[in-house]
This record gives sequence, structure tokens and C-alpha cells, in this order.
Amino acid sequence: MNARKVRVPPLEESAWTDETREVLSVRSARGRVLNIFATLARHPKLLKRWLVFASHVLGKSTLAPRARELLILRTGYRCKSEYEWGQHAIIARQVGLSDEDLRRIVLGPQAPGWDPFEASLLRAADELHEEQTLGDETWDALSKQYSVEQMIDVVFTVGQYTLVSMALNTLGVPRDEGVDGFPL
Repeated sequence: MNARKVRVPPLEESAWTDETREVLSVRSARGRVLNIFATLARHPKLLKRWLVFASHVLGKSTLAPRARELLILRTGYRCKSEYEWGQHAIIARQVGLSDEDLRRIVLGPQAPGWDPFEASLLRAADELHEEQTLGDETWDALSKQYSVEQMIDVVFTVGQYTLVSMALNTLGVPRDEGVDGFPL
């Protein structure tokens, strides 16, 4: 159950314009449009432009899917966005994260079982959330394995999902049917 009040309800399909229908036609999941997209359809020009950036972060980033989902889930958790968590828990399982991994993401980088690099990714999400920058130790740990493009994608992934989490929480976007919230 969502604890947040719905402030901006998803736009009903009967109110979609041709432009909205075109933008949302490629954004359906399991045969229906997710509430995030139907809600942002109330501002179609923003939705159309934001989708370009969001598509890069989710599908064209230089980060491996597992690393990307570690960053997204930790960011969604730290931003208290159950919607974001629930949607990306589904994606994370599809790219190989286990339910145990999901529980450990909630516990953070200090949880037992993370390899040092994945702990550094979670620490990066925490530092960007708390300080809006990466500390030297985390930068150094990640940059030993990551190119400059990948380091930039780390920052933009956390930034994108911080923005999305703020929008979801503020607008009160309801979780989609059958999508769980936080694991604990």
C-alpha cells in the first residue's frame, strides 16, 4: 500500500492526445502504461524530452546492468521511493540480482557479502545522496575499474534516479498493480 497521497493522478487514457498516445505507446510494460509515464503525461513536452535522458541512463549507459541496478536501487531506497524500488527490483531480478542482494542493498555498502567494488558502488550512491559528490576514496576505488565515461554514468545514474524519486514522492505516483515496495 502506498503511504503517500496521490497529488497528481495518472492521466486517464481517454484524455490522451495523439502526441501523448505516441509517446506512451513505446512505454508500456506488461501490456499497460506504467503510472510514472501516465502521470508525467500531464506534462507531455517534459515527458518527451525527459524520456531521451532516461533512456540513455537505463538502456544506453556504459555501466553493466547489475551495477546500474545497484546504483538505482540504493538511490531509490535512500530517497524513500517505494515506487522506484518496486519497479527496479523487477528489473534487477531480470539482470541477475537475487532477493538476498536486494535485502543487502537496503543494508548498504557495509553489509556482509558485497565484493569491494560493489560496496564502492553502493557507497557512491550514498555519498552522492548525502554530499552531492564522491569522496576521493570512492572515486579512486571505482576509477581503478571504470573509464571516465563510466564514472560520469555513475554520477548521472544516481542523479537521474534522485530526480525521478523526488518527482514520484512529491507527485504521489501510486505503485503499479502487483509491484511491491521495500523488502523490509
